[in-house]
Amino acid sequence: MNSRIPLTLLTGFALSSQALAEFSDEDRHFTLKVLPLLTEKCFGCHGDPNQKLKGGLDMTSLEKLLHGGDNFTNVLVPGDAEASFLMTTVRWDDEDYEMPPKENDRLDEKQIADLEQWINSGATWPEESVQEKIYLAEREREVTDEGVLIKTSGGLADTWTYRRYQAEDVWAFRPLDRSVEPVAQSAHPVDSFISAKMEEAGVAKAPQADARTLLRRAYFDLTGLPPTPEATESFLTAYAADEEKAWTDLIDQLLDSPQYGERWAQHWLDIARYADTGGMSNDYERSNAWRYRDYVIRSLNEDKPYDQFIMEQIAGDELADTSLRKRTPDWDQYQTAREEGHYNEKEAELLIASGFLRMGPWDPAMVKVEEARQMYLDDVINSVGQTFLSTTMRCFKCHDHKFDPLPARDYYRFYASFATTQLAERQAPFLEVEQRAGFEEGKELVEELLSYATEKKDELFNKQEDAAKAWYAERGKPYVTLEERKDLPDEEKPPRMVGLDHIEQGRLKVREQDVWIWTRRLERYQPMVQSVYNGPDSKWANARKLRMNTKGNADWVPNSTILSGGSIEAPGEPVTPGVLSALGLPSPTASESDPYKLPEDQFGRRRALAEWIAHPDNALTARSIVNRIWQYHFGKPIAGTPNNFGVKGAKPTHPELLDWMAADFVENGWTFKRLHRLIMTSDTYRQSAQHPDFDKLVNGDPNNDLFAYFPVRRLTAEEIRDGMLQITGELNLAQGGLPARPEINMEVALQPRMIQFSLAPAYQPSPTPEERNRRSVYGYRVRGMADPFLETFNQPNPNDSCAVRDAASVSPQAFTLMNSDLVTDRAIAFALRLEKEAATRDEQITRAFQLALGREPKADEAAKMKDYIAEMENYHQDSHPTKREYPTKITRTLIEEFSGQPFQYEEILPVFEDYQPDTQAAEVPPATRALADFCLVLFNCNEFVHLY
Repeated sequence: MNSRIPLTLLTGFALSSQALAEFSDEDRHFTLKVLPLLTEKCFGCHGDPNQKLKGGLDMTSLEKLLHGGDNFTNVLVPGDAEASFLMTTVRWDDEDYEMPPKENDRLDEKQIADLEQWINSGATWPEESVQEKIYLAEREREVTDEGVLIKTSGGLADTWTYRRYQAEDVWAFRPLDRSVEPVAQSAHPVDSFISAKMEEAGVAKAPQADARTLLRRAYFDLTGLPPTPEATESFLTAYAADEEKAWTDLIDQLLDSPQYGERWAQHWLDIARYADTGGMSNDYERSNAWRYRDYVIRSLNEDKPYDQFIMEQIAGDELADTSLRKRTPDWDQYQTAREEGHYNEKEAELLIASGFLRMGPWDPAMVKVEEARQMYLDDVINSVGQTFLSTTMRCFKCHDHKFDPLPARDYYRFYASFATTQLAERQAPFLEVEQRAGFEEGKELVEELLSYATEKKDELFNKQEDAAKAWYAERGKPYVTLEERKDLPDEEKPPRMVGLDHIEQGRLKVREQDVWIWTRRLERYQPMVQSVYNGPDSKWANARKLRMNTKGNADWVPNSTILSGGSIEAPGEPVTPGVLSALGLPSPTASESDPYKLPEDQFGRRRALAEWIAHPDNALTARSIVNRIWQYHFGKPIAGTPNNFGVKGAKPTHPELLDWMAADFVENGWTFKRLHRLIMTSDTYRQSAQHPDFDKLVNGDPNNDLFAYFPVRRLTAEEIRDGMLQITGELNLAQGGLPARPEINMEVALQPRMIQFSLAPAYQPSPTPEERNRRSVYGYRVRGMADPFLETFNQPNPNDSCAVRDAASVSPQAFTLMNSDLVTDRAIAFALRLEKEAATRDEQITRAFQLALGREPKADEAAKMKDYIAEMENYHQDSHPTKREYPTKITRTLIEEFSGQPFQYEEILPVFEDYQPDTQAAEVPPATRALADFCLVLFNCNEFVHLY
């Protein structure tokens, strides 16, 4: 049963829609079109009682308009628009009198025509009582020639509440049209919708791509990795026997591979803004964020229904605590169990899932606690809106939305849904499935760094306190510890950092910060999770350490209001928790008087909100995720702005197809893998990237909105890196666990990076190639320091939700692929593999093409490459590369905060004491280096970097 509330206006007005017949067309035209136009465009300068009238002209009544201004009395001549100077000004026919004077405010042709019609018909200006009746009667009509009315919870003014929208602009807020069916019942559903548009445009689809192209396309789409030569040979054999069976079997095989979840998790993590650190000025590690990353991968590999995926990420902690409460009926025991993390595996998984609500950047340093709290809530509701509803929530925080049917009241009702949500690192036992390899080694390294920082800090601290004790002794006073004397008057305590010179003062701050950093990083190896809980607001906020307050008042509820202009200093009308009213979809806890309300208790708000988002009738949710899945397969979405389905977002090129797929997705269990199969088994997906009428299409359909051919796309940063590692045989396919730390450009790794009062520790890569060469999705993501290689190839900044990656090709990418240490190391590894697997140069060249490009070389390609390798071998006979050196310690320079004097300190890099670098050019003979140059050529060719 469809429980949706019809998108009609509230009934109960004094007039019925038939009342419109009581008024003349002239009265209605003025009231509904001319007066709003004058109010918006003219009254600001010619009618505001608080402003001096420009030109002495008052336009707020017919009499005043007829009176004219300082220089003109013929502003309005009823019955004669051409004689009315008003028309001259709005047409901009007189350069001295162009009204409104700003280009952006100029009247469009329709507005000018409305004004002209009003004047020529006699310039009727009905009384306000008549205008009010016309407004009331008009409000009862859902659809007029001005557009559609959408019922919401109401704006801050009636003019907003009853404004109209063009139906095509508010497509996303309408229910899914479940009656739409494929045009040709015998065809594949996707092809039916796509072909209908193409036939309408007089365009034929591209021919089917060849088997090798399809294989590579499917592998990169579903796993992010290239097919091996063995997989290629197997598929080509099967494809020759039965194309359709070979193709569907391949899709099923790739969907069942563990690499599927890793590839598609990267898409989700782009949207969710995954990183291992908190960002901003204090980029502290979120030491357990990796557990959320692995949760996403597991969920996708298990084909977890999307509605469940939504519930767990928005309200996983509530679901876990509800389960724990049932098992622990005594309140005090429950609180203890919650604090100590006495959760079973299913409950722990739910807590991990709620890490979604901790993915955004956040740092309360130098910010009032109340403002830091607002920053978090604003960020998290915008993230939920963009991620699950393709709705940018920030746009109606300060006022009713300028374009969409989203009132500010709904923003603050949504805001109130999270008002009891508090941030915390919570205890949650490790799952049996979670990978814990490397825990002991990693913990040992962190403890070494913590011990070093603690020793250096204690030396300086003890020297300071010895001086403080001497200060007290000289005055005959008992010693007071640093903590106890902080709030004493200056004359009753020794000078700040007594006994230390400016160098020692600076070093003490650095060492104290290092102790904080390494202590926090030890949590990486503890059964904790970045999560949230429901409870009262705290008077304390710190990005370094957040824990649950189980002593809080369980009956506390926040006072939620609309914040005027978005300012916490300007609370306005009270609001209760609620959902977006524009969809007309009641909440699961609706009441007769308020269909959109959510629970007002401290507990249960987010769970009810998640149920509303995951409701099968929530059109925004279904359209949003289906549009994203389509986008990742084709490189372009159906609706071009996946994070914004609003009026100013791009309209869908195939709305019927989007609705059909969304309805089909929901009705068939919200399963991703079924949707992948649906899309990939279509002829549309299997088209070639080449079209016989390509020149014609470029002119008529430059963006390929018809999907008349498969869009070529450059591989993502992760696909390029992972693909190279797979080709060289270095890729470690171990799943999950602690972040891998790939080797990056040493200048970037060691560059100074500010963190509160100090510098962040240098980036130290994992000590062995096996640990470093894992898939990029497992790479350690520091918000304040991007991986240079991945950033060059457009890996998005994790501070903002990335709906569509930038795929621009720029010169630094070519330089990176040709000259960077990372790619050079891969080329050496590739050459070593070729020497191991093929005996002759001809065989090595053939094997290289098979591994890198999925095909054998053409005769002329093989000949050219053989000559090139010979040429480079002669070159390398006289070339003597040097081995890369790695520092075990570095000296940092900073400015001491209070003295303004520079000081230095030493930072140790213990990873490099027993570091196993990749094989380097200096370690292999000229013949291998020459073969590596050939491998470098393959890594740089378009055929490797692009997917066709």
